[in-house]
Amino acid sequence: MNKVIEIQNIVKNYQIGTVIVRALRDVSVNINKNEYVAIMGPSGSGKSTLMNLLGCLDTPTSGSYILNGTDVSQMEDDYLAETRNKEIGFVFQTFNLLPRYTALENVTLPLIYAGIGKAERLRMAVESLEKVGLGDRMDHKPNELSGGQRQRVAIARALVNNPSIILADEPTGNLDSKTSIDIMGLLNDIHANGNTVIVVTHEEDIAKYAHRIVRLFDGEISQDVLNKNFQRN
Repeated sequence: MNKVIEIQNIVKNYQIGTVIVRALRDVSVNINKNEYVAIMGPSGSGKSTLMNLLGCLDTPTSGSYILNGTDVSQMEDDYLAETRNKEIGFVFQTFNLLPRYTALENVTLPLIYAGIGKAERLRMAVESLEKVGLGDRMDHKPNELSGGQRQRVAIARALVNNPSIILADEPTGNLDSKTSIDIMGLLNDIHANGNTVIVVTHEEDIAKYAHRIVRLFDGEISQDVLNKNFQRN
């Protein structure tokens, strides 16, 4: 299978005053194209640090990170941002939508950064919103949408650039249980359409949707197993 992510011997240290915090300790993990992986762990386990590294929001202290054949572990910020915008679609717990922008305008933002012309980015954004079932809500602003609809806008924005990876950080953390099931069903559909999906969560009910679970504890991988009981919709 084609490897989308190859992480070898990643170490990430933070210095707080005179204290060095070892957030990740010699972590190695590979993720193949079209895998659906949950990264789990309690608070302080290193899962947020690993998510930031996977999402090219940060670089490791040492070790290598090969993303789609490119070593991004020591990239300068400008190149890292360019790679992030091209390769990764983010879905956040807090949606991260701009309140004064419509759903359509929010979804076009990654395309503006990518330098795509107005007509083409509008076409791509409309198509992406239709994929998540919001074709009739394009002109609504975030405060005119429910929590589930706002997360669907965020997912449409994550998909619009046709990224290699959808990286979802606690994607149902601000949603009720019924809406959470709907959103996880949508992520299932996205995976079924060929996307690589990585969900970072501390909730077993969310991890059950993934086909593989990677557990972190004290900055190390404590378990990396196929999920034989993953939830089918």
